[in-house]
This record gives sequence, C-alpha cells and structure tokens, in this order.
Amino acid sequence: MKSNEDSKLKLGMGLAALGVVYGDIGTSPLYAFKESFHHTHDLLVNTTNVYGILSLIFWSLISVVSIKYLVFIVRADNQGEGGVLALTALLQNLSIKSKNLLKVLTLFGIFGTALLYGDGMITPAISVLSAVEGLEFITPALHSYIIPITIVILIALFSIQRHGTAVVGKIFGPLTLTWFIIIGILGIYQITKDPSILQAVNPYYAIKFFHVNAFKGFTVLGSVFLCVTGGEALYSDLGHFGKGPIRLAWFAVVLPCLILCYFGQGALILQNPEAVKNPFYLMAPEWALIPLVVMATLSTCIASQALITGVFSLTMQAVQLQYIPRVTIDHTSEEEFGQIYVRTVNFLLMIACIVLVLTFKSSSNLAAAYGIAVTTTMVITTILFYFVARYAWNWSPLVALPLCAFFLVIEGSFFGANLLKVLHGGWFPLLVGIILYTLMTTWNRGRQILAERMLEFIMPLPDFLTEIRTKRPVRVPGVAIYMSGHPQYVPPTLYQSYRHFNCIHEHLVFLSVHTSDIPHVPVSNRVKLQDIGPNIYRIAIEYGFMDLPNVPHDLQNLVLAHNLTLKPFESTYFLGREHLIATERKGMMLWRERLFAVMSRNAQPATRFFQLPRERVVEIGSVIEL
Repeated sequence: MKSNEDSKLKLGMGLAALGVVYGDIGTSPLYAFKESFHHTHDLLVNTTNVYGILSLIFWSLISVVSIKYLVFIVRADNQGEGGVLALTALLQNLSIKSKNLLKVLTLFGIFGTALLYGDGMITPAISVLSAVEGLEFITPALHSYIIPITIVILIALFSIQRHGTAVVGKIFGPLTLTWFIIIGILGIYQITKDPSILQAVNPYYAIKFFHVNAFKGFTVLGSVFLCVTGGEALYSDLGHFGKGPIRLAWFAVVLPCLILCYFGQGALILQNPEAVKNPFYLMAPEWALIPLVVMATLSTCIASQALITGVFSLTMQAVQLQYIPRVTIDHTSEEEFGQIYVRTVNFLLMIACIVLVLTFKSSSNLAAAYGIAVTTTMVITTILFYFVARYAWNWSPLVALPLCAFFLVIEGSFFGANLLKVLHGGWFPLLVGIILYTLMTTWNRGRQILAERMLEFIMPLPDFLTEIRTKRPVRVPGVAIYMSGHPQYVPPTLYQSYRHFNCIHEHLVFLSVHTSDIPHVPVSNRVKLQDIGPNIYRIAIEYGFMDLPNVPHDLQNLVLAHNLTLKPFESTYFLGREHLIATERKGMMLWRERLFAVMSRNAQPATRFFQLPRERVVEIGSVIEL
C-alpha cells in the first residue's frame, strides 16, 4: 500500500516538474532547429546538413541533459538544493588545501550566478516572441502586431507575479504535459512521411556534418546549443521536486517528445525546403495553426514563469549569502516556501525583457544573444562539480578528470561557437553578468571591510561584563535587544549609548543572526541561548540561505521553550545605521567603496528584513570610514 502511495506521489511530483523544470527546454523546438538553418550560417537544406544537425541535437540532449545533469550533477546537491550558487556554497565545506583555489572557485560560482540573471532577461523575451511570431503564418497582416502583442503578454506575465503562482502552478503540469504530447504528435505526423529521418540518431552523421562544413559547421553549434538551454534551470529547480520526479519526467515524457518534434521538423524541410523559415509551425495542418499559436504562447509563459521564479529564488539565496544587499522578499503562499515575490527584481526583469523585444525585434535576432550566458554557467558548473567529486565524494582523479573533461569538450565547443555571437547580441548577457558580478563581489567584500572597521572601536564582551559588574551602572526597566554581527564584542549601538548615558536596561540581549551555507536550518536547531550575566543573554539565530528570517517569531519559540520573561514583540530592538565614507585606506578601490556606500544606503532596512516590529525599533547612527 505504501509503495502505491509513493508511486502516486512520485508521478504527481513528476507531473508538476514538467511545468516548472522543463518549461524552458520544452519550448526550445520553437526556435532551435530553425536557427540552425538561419541565413547567417548559409547552410543548404540537404540530407547531409539536416541529418547532421538532428544528430547533434539528439546527442546534445543525451550527453548534456541526460548524462551530465540527470545522472551526475543532480547528485551534487546541498541538502536537496541545486544550482550553481548552492554548489558554490557546498565547496566551502570541502577540505581544499589551497585557499587561493577556493577563492577562485567561489568567484567562478558568483560569476555563473550573475550570468543566470542575464538568462532570466532573455528567456521570457525570446520564448514569448517566438510563440507570437506564429501569428504571421495565420495571416501576414498580423506581422506588424507581433511586437505589441508580445509586450502586452510580457507586461501581463510580470504583473501577476505579485499574486503568486500557487493557483497558476496547479495547471502548469497538465498544460505542459499537453504541450509535450502535441509537439510529439506533430513530430510523429511528419516522421511517418519519411521514417528514414530516424537514421540521424547515428553519430556518424554529426561527424560527417563537420567534415563537410568545416568551420561553418562549428558556427552552427551556437544554434544547436539552444536545444539544451534549460539544463542549468533543471539543476536550479532540484530543491522543489527532488531527483526522482525530475528524472522520471525527463525520460518518460520530455526527451521522447523533444526528439520526435526535432526529427519531425527535419523530415518536413527535406520534403519542403521552403518550410525552413519556421519548421515548427509549418509542421501543423493549416486548421491547427491558431490553437497551436495559443498553446505555444501559454507554454512560453509557463517557461518564462518558471525562470522568473528561479531568479527570485536565486536572489533570496544571494541575499542570505551576503552577495547582494537586502531586498524586500514577499512569500506568496503559506504552504509552499519556494513561492516568493521580489518586487524590485520583477520590475527590472520586465523592463529588460521589453527593451530586448524592442531592440532585437525578432526571435532570430534574440537567438544571437541567447546561449552565451547559459553555456558559460554550464562550464562553470562542470568545473565546480569536479572539485565536489574529488573532495566531497573522494573520487579518484582517474575517474573524475576524464568524466569532467568529456563534458568540458562538449560544452567548450558550445562555448566557443557562442563566442562568435558576442558582436551580434551575445554581448548583452555578458554585460549583465559582468555588472552583476561587480556588484555582488563589491557588496560581499564591502561587508567584510565594514565588519573589520567596526572591530576597531568596539569593546570585547568579557571586558564589558567585567565593567558593569564592578561599576554597577543604573539598570532602567525594560528589555533591550541589541543586534550585532560580532557575538564576541559589545554591539556598537550599546557601546555608544552606554558611554553617553551610563545606564543599561534591566534585561539585555545580545543577538547575532548568521546565515549558514546550507539551504535550511530546522526550527529546533535554529536558536541558541547563553546566560552570560545577571539578566544578560547572548542569543544566536542561524538561518539557511533559503530560509526567510523572522527574528521575533524565533525568539518567541525560545522564550516558550526556556520559560524566559522576555517578550520579543514588546522588547526594544537597537540597530545600527552606518554612514559610510570612502577613503584611501587599504580595502577596496575608491570607486568600489563609493559603490558599496550607495548600495548600503539603498538596501532594505534590517527592520523589515528581520521582520522586527517597527514601533519597537531604535536606530543609532555612526560614521564609518572604509
């Protein structure tokens, strides 16, 4: 009985994974095969080229997605969570002797994370635009409406984000399943007209393609790569569904339907070379065009929705790991933790998508910008995976090195081909990645420097406790909770007020909040209490990088567990507010210190981030020279 229930649960999770995990890769047939025959490649529509490209697509899906990600990479999870940032956090616990090597690997991971934001901007734009472009096959008169309709759909898509995906998410799986069945049937319909197209699974045709086309064949890899662009998103969504359902959905539904669809497009253009202008839509009978365009648009919205949600999740991880400033994060579901909304990120993504559509004007032009970010992140993931395999799983170099080298040869080829697209639009995700990488590393390093500067004028906690025992300052009624990032030192806010007023509260709490490099910290292990003096406590709260902080709530659990007299929702919280001044002191370059100061001023207040009661917060300012 339990086995049947487990099977039903796995099937249900697999269905849900279809909508969230495979929305991106599932809409790739709209443009991947078409772009391989784009006029810039100057490829003839003949048996050699069609079979060669289909063979490349088939073996790319097998080697990159099926083998690399679903057999190996998904095993490298950080307590169930996946993605390049989780993989980077996992490295911090490994016994890598070289600190410089660890630093370089961490910077690789940050850059890979930054590039995913560029992918998050391009995916909704190219997916929705490629779907709406089907309108011109219904009637050419609709051509001038393609861009306005695309923009309207994108605005609507981003506008509903604040309501959450709890309701919409329930229909993602069935809709995406319907989409895969449709594209599979379309593929079968065309394959039955020319079954010999199935010979293209033979890797001989891929080798022959390169032999005949030489460097021209290499440039086509930049378009072939579009068929696997959802691979990294698959790994990032690991924490939502787990390995089993994701693997089940891929091998049972996604992979077979994608292969049928791509091979159907190949069979079509061999019969009718003119269909190369958009083989996906021309696979369908004329009467099915309108419903197919509607279904494609819905599917691309689902694919975009999944990626937008992934960027929100990535942002929360980056905030918790102190790579970007605090931002307002709203949870849109009481049942599902992963359903969050980040207003600032949502608005910036929407503006970026609209600008991309207006600038590039067609999915073919956008395809030139697509791929460089994802393939770079894939290469970074493979490199990081090698060190996890070596130092976490204790694999022999004789096993780990050849395996990762095999993946790097494939991804390196894709990377090289995509580099050729830099001047034609590939510069955009790289520019976004470089800007965000600079912001992330500046924020992280700036926080470290700020912590060092704060230590210069604060008192060690043992000295302070000795002083108040000997001097016995006035204890005013009430509970004061002083937040500080240095548990061994007196919080600067307390130090300043004590020096000015020579009094302290009757009950003192030194509170430090730490973010771990694991995704979630159980509530039972989250809060630690230490009694360090008469009515003086030191409390440490530890959150995982996927946990949303709620300090009063966790303090209340502590109070109930230890029967304390503290009242977290009636206590006074003392926070510091630093006014930062860039100087020539050793730390960062002057322009980065100024940038950090600007970012710090615009970060979300700690009051809201830690969900403190606003009316109970007192802020004490100080001037810090960086």
